[in-house]
Amino acid sequence: MTESYCKGQSDNLPRIDSFMVVTFLQNNPCFTLAEIKGVKAGSAGREQYGDAAIRYVQLKRNCSKCISKCKICPEYKLRNKQYSVELVVDEELETMESVQCMDCAASAGSCKHAIAFLMWLHRRSEEPASTSVTNYWKKSSLSKVGASLKYVKTNNFRSKKHEIENVPSQFFATFCAKRNFFQH
Repeated sequence: MTESYCKGQSDNLPRIDSFMVVTFLQNNPCFTLAEIKGVKAGSAGREQYGDAAIRYVQLKRNCSKCISKCKICPEYKLRNKQYSVELVVDEELETMESVQCMDCAASAGSCKHAIAFLMWLHRRSEEPASTSVTNYWKKSSLSKVGASLKYVKTNNFRSKKHEIENVPSQFFATFCAKRNFFQH
């Protein structure tokens, strides 16, 4: 953890609402319309990616500014170095000042890691208040891929014929009718 930062938890994260996100994306020249419509940007904003890849959230408050940092696990090369992302929010004015990925080749513009962290914080802001506190200083679930299964035994490749025979024929009839498999 960086000096003078504290661990990110559900009770100390900055509040980022939809209006702040839209205003920031409209006014920031790094986030052009073509880049926001891109497939990578769309996939970065989805809940499954952000929740699985974001780890070690930490933050620091300095007057009205809240600086949030996180590590993002790479999506494909899981054992590579994680990306560091920093987001700055002015909590008094309720405006976002910046969000930037420090390690990505596309960090000069808008990269998917910055969008992923922005949307992750936005989703955490929309969560209902609870009496328990969730700690976000944890290892991501993406980084655990490949760690538990070291090898595959030949017994794991045996036939699953009995499972297929138990499926009702009604399902196949309905499925084939919808897909028009047997029409000429």
